Amino acid sequence: MTYVEAANAPLRKTGHIKLHGPEGFAGMRKAGQLAAQALDAVSEMIGPGVSTEAVDKLVFDFAVAHGAYPATLNYRGYRYSVCTSVNHVVCHGMPNPRPLREGDIVNVDITLVVDGWYGDTSRMYAIGEIPRRAERLLDVTYESMMIGIEAIKPGAHVGDIGAAIQAFVEPQHMSVVRDFCGHGVGQVFHDEPNIVHVGRKGEGPELRPGMIFTVEPMINLGRPHVKVLSDGWTAVTRDRSLSAQFEHAVGVTETGCEIFTLSPKGYHKPPYSIG
Repeated sequence: MTYVEAANAPLRKTGHIKLHGPEGFAGMRKAGQLAAQALDAVSEMIGPGVSTEAVDKLVFDFAVAHGAYPATLNYRGYRYSVCTSVNHVVCHGMPNPRPLREGDIVNVDITLVVDGWYGDTSRMYAIGEIPRRAERLLDVTYESMMIGIEAIKPGAHVGDIGAAIQAFVEPQHMSVVRDFCGHGVGQVFHDEPNIVHVGRKGEGPELRPGMIFTVEPMINLGRPHVKVLSDGWTAVTRDRSLSAQFEHAVGVTETGCEIFTLSPKGYHKPPYSIG
């Protein structure tokens, strides 16, 4: 796979890895921080009795109020501003009117477009008191994402990210979903390279300064197999085990990486200390 300067590349997926300069990093900081602020707002309203439909409306209203646009709205026919994946839903769950119940876990995945840049991030929420196995799943999933991010530095390889995540998760008697992956991002919603969350060190494209992509492992309490429901979007665990996901958008720097989507309020993983 070849590399191109993002400033000279068309605004579409071309099969090349785009390398962004300072302007790209500034754009991603702005978009990433607004997306993170939206998830902070979700943290302060979500709970038992709140519907995922209400979460969707909050994010849409937040985006419009801040001059942004939800990237998923009308994307390939998708009708919502967020994806809301509850319990055994792995990803791409669609908001609905059903109230969330005590003990549920839910991933809220949002991408806000700000001045042409895509701030892409997701976070898990615990609805009231949740079972211990669910707490442990959230902890392992968050830590696996951060361990993957720690592997990012110039001269490393995409496979190093997946290898680090897989080596951490599987000894916990959990599994890493193979069917979905992270991706390049910037001024294109889904770009090169794919960031698979399993792998071998030293394999895949070399990480170079200027690359921007997401790290978003999906971790299951049971087996890694998933299926997509008849709506064409909702992916669930085949064994109906719980699933969780966290996501950050990051950029490779000269010395490591920058996370664009950190929570301004420190709401990194449940339980969130609201106040």
